[in-house]
Amino acid sequence: MGLLPALAARWPATLRRLLSAGLALVLGPAGANAPNCPPAPKVPTAEQIQTAQRDARDRGFLWRISKDGRTSYLFGTLHVGKLDWAFPGPALRDALANTDTLAVEVDLTDPALAHTMASSTNAPGPALPASTRQRLKRQLAAACLPDDALASLHPVMQAITLTVLAGRWEGLEAGYAQEIVLGVRARATSMPIVSLESAQTQLDLLLPRRADRLQRVMAQTLDQLERDRVRPVLRRLAAVWAGSRLAELEDYARWCECADTADDRAFLVQLNDERNPPMAERIDSLHQSGNRVLVAVGSLHMTGDKGLPKLLAARGYRVERLTPAGPP
Repeated sequence: MGLLPALAARWPATLRRLLSAGLALVLGPAGANAPNCPPAPKVPTAEQIQTAQRDARDRGFLWRISKDGRTSYLFGTLHVGKLDWAFPGPALRDALANTDTLAVEVDLTDPALAHTMASSTNAPGPALPASTRQRLKRQLAAACLPDDALASLHPVMQAITLTVLAGRWEGLEAGYAQEIVLGVRARATSMPIVSLESAQTQLDLLLPRRADRLQRVMAQTLDQLERDRVRPVLRRLAAVWAGSRLAELEDYARWCECADTADDRAFLVQLNDERNPPMAERIDSLHQSGNRVLVAVGSLHMTGDKGLPKLLAARGYRVERLTPAGPP
């Protein structure tokens, strides 16, 4: 699937949230209603919201972690979602009722952080070869966007925008991502929100500094869009998350089409494994300070021997898997 399409489903939460806010601006009414265009998001009716809330069930991956007489929770999220996923099921409601702090990768509701991220991602970045610009132009047309709709964005952000729009064919919206829903709830109830990472950490991870790396990422992403390889993987990833299919998620590198080369595999290690120890240390510090924390981060951070559940177990936590039900 390539690095960027794989990342679009679970990129750092800050960048995904910025894109969510911007898509409504670049998708005008013509694009939303024209044939052969990704369906634009619609404001749900009161009846749809009531139905989604009434029928809410647990999805994703939830663990209870206990140490020193206190309990916190780990919730593996997907950085896109659907209205039906926007309301917590019974197990997640219990976790919310029994915690006093929300921890996310980065809290975009912090105005200073939002300004930093917007300034960096709205920079045009390095110039692209003419052939790449033409391929990008064709994908913009396929997504029903004007040629200059994304011109102000860094090329990588343009590529990610296009992969997000591909997800719309599957009914997946960045605005319904679990961190967004939980963040809105936290703000409404005055629940503190803590960032586990810095804005600069996520920017350094996402935006290539070397021109050759940028060209490779753009070429790879455009190739996958042209071959219609983005939607099937996003569809499967969403089904795995919604069905709490942890074993299948653990095998992500085999079916994501994003780990075919040594460089791809190294990027996945950087994207997941290398970020987990600092996050585990931060979670441990919050818990040890007396907080009862609900940690909501991308589900892939929960997988493998270097995933957060195992790292926290190694720090002396009792770790119990709640969704899907099963052994620790």
